[in-house]
Amino acid sequence: MFSSSTRFFPIAALLAVAVFTSSCGTGQEAQAQAPAFPPAVVAIAEPMVKEIVTWDEFTGRFQPVDRVEIRARVSGYLEEIRFEDGEIVEKGDVLFIIDQRPFRIALAQAQADLDQARSQVTLAEKEYERVAGLRKSRAVSAEELDRRTQELAVARARVTALAAGVEDAELNLSFTEVRAPISGRVSERKVTLGNLISGGSAGSTLLTTVVSLDPIYFYIEASEGDLLKYARVDPMGVGPGVRQRRTPIHVQLMDEADFGHRGHIDFIDNEIDPSTGTVTVRGVFQNPNHLLKAGLFGRARLVGSAPFQAVMVPDTAIVTSLGRKVVYTLNQEQIVTPRPVELGTLYEGDLRVIRAGLEPGEKIIVTGLAKIRPGMPVQPEEKTIEELRQQAGAGPAPGS
Repeated sequence: MFSSSTRFFPIAALLAVAVFTSSCGTGQEAQAQAPAFPPAVVAIAEPMVKEIVTWDEFTGRFQPVDRVEIRARVSGYLEEIRFEDGEIVEKGDVLFIIDQRPFRIALAQAQADLDQARSQVTLAEKEYERVAGLRKSRAVSAEELDRRTQELAVARARVTALAAGVEDAELNLSFTEVRAPISGRVSERKVTLGNLISGGSAGSTLLTTVVSLDPIYFYIEASEGDLLKYARVDPMGVGPGVRQRRTPIHVQLMDEADFGHRGHIDFIDNEIDPSTGTVTVRGVFQNPNHLLKAGLFGRARLVGSAPFQAVMVPDTAIVTSLGRKVVYTLNQEQIVTPRPVELGTLYEGDLRVIRAGLEPGEKIIVTGLAKIRPGMPVQPEEKTIEELRQQAGAGPAPGS
């Protein structure tokens, strides 16, 4: 005879099985009835095809066309300074005055000696004429005439030497006024009034410096590979006629968004530095507002290719996958398919040149990349790159 607990066990088991079966059936039905997510909406567009030239970028610094260290050519005490630190001076302006009194005295002495020598020449000439007249009547000997001739020659030679001494004294006096040899901006004074200035030697005192302002040079260092590339693209561009060719160079300052400063190449060095493997290239820029200063850092762009038909896509349409650069295309079933590409330079700030891997007329995904992955279906909407650029506010960068 079974107990009450024994009779209860089969009934509980049957109830549990029924509940489990009911719940499983409900879950399967709910899963079957749940709606699937729609394909992601993406924009597709054909690459832009356009004839362009590419640009190479370099870094460099501005340097003045002329830079002069102002040093005295005579020694003496500094008596006067006639400029304000940092002002613009013109060629010939007096910058410093050295005590002129010793040089005025030396000039006066030299002039007095010259005047005395000239009077001696006058006397010697009169004596020579007197003796020459007596010699005609044989009143004096030939030896006496020769002696008077020599005395006159010595007196005249002394006048020549003393005249040179006067010129030297005048020149030294003029050197006491230290003038600007070029027009430009003067630096600060390196000495103050009352100091003894050493001049006229290799160790002469540095007083200040002056640098020219307009035009101004910009120097860059180009690699050996760059030089060879330019030589193959434009042989005359790196030859002796570079100054006449006026190859353009554009510069961007550190706080600027574009390469708005326009100049031209006027010099390429005649040899490659073996220690660095680079060659010095110089551009010249007009600088009427004096914005460009010596020592200022900048980025430069040079034409890096001949005109060619470029295939370009938005730079934002390029992704990295397994270490490769790819763009996403669609197959006939609208399935995302990665396409490896070889990248070129950036053009107009937002377009990337595709060197290989993509043909004109093919369509790539240009927006919605964050929502997709390879192998998933998408819903494409056709656009043009021009439309997308206008929506994004992108456009040609100045100088491009």
